[in-house]
Amino acid sequence: MSLSQTPRLAASVGIFLVSLLSPLAARDAAPPPDLAKRVAQRAEETRRARDQYTYRQTVIVEELKPNGARVGEYREVRDVIFSPKRERIEQLVGRPVDTLQRLRLTEEDFQDIREVQPFLFDASQLWFYETRYRGEENVDDVDCWVLQVRPRQILANQRLFDGLLWVSKNDYSIVRTVGKAVPDIRGAKTENLFPRFTTIWQPVEGGYRFPVYTYADDTLDFRVGPQRIRLTIRYSNYKRFSAESTVKFAEPEP
Repeated sequence: MSLSQTPRLAASVGIFLVSLLSPLAARDAAPPPDLAKRVAQRAEETRRARDQYTYRQTVIVEELKPNGARVGEYREVRDVIFSPKRERIEQLVGRPVDTLQRLRLTEEDFQDIREVQPFLFDASQLWFYETRYRGEENVDDVDCWVLQVRPRQILANQRLFDGLLWVSKNDYSIVRTVGKAVPDIRGAKTENLFPRFTTIWQPVEGGYRFPVYTYADDTLDFRVGPQRIRLTIRYSNYKRFSAESTVKFAEPEP
């Protein structure tokens, strides 16, 4: 999120990250030497599968005082559906609610909500990142490899992920991601800062894991002073779309 000279702080939403880079104890089994490529291959399969599903995405950004009291919020609901021409589109359900006092969501925030919070380290992403094996851990009752993913370089107007992936040892599916969208953007008069977040992936029909929940509770250090924010994104009502499916559009709220 960015800061401007107006009373509203522009910011990207995030998560409180507990021990992001804490030591992860290595256990007996060693990871395969091509772990990153296997994760990317599975992620590519997952992306293609998810592209065949409709779902609802609910985004809530809360502006908080240091003690946790809520000052204002931004709330929107979108349905990801297929048009009558079988094209995948997003449709707002009703009007967004915006009572934020100091925060202002930016284009980068909405790009991160679409692309970085539900980050998939697929084959198209391999060139952009360097990876490092960080150990093993059981997450959500799943034995996982832990893979650190960091951008090699960041080009102009590019939004990338910097953090950790928990990957199932069984099929290399992503189980959890923890990190942040980068880069933060700081100018002479404005700032666009982005929080740390966690995204949870759970099994859906067909054995693939899709994102179901993103959360963040972070304090962004703007020059004019810190601002605490909380972000939640829920991905729900996953339904596989087929040629026989009927396209339904949500009725807009008055």
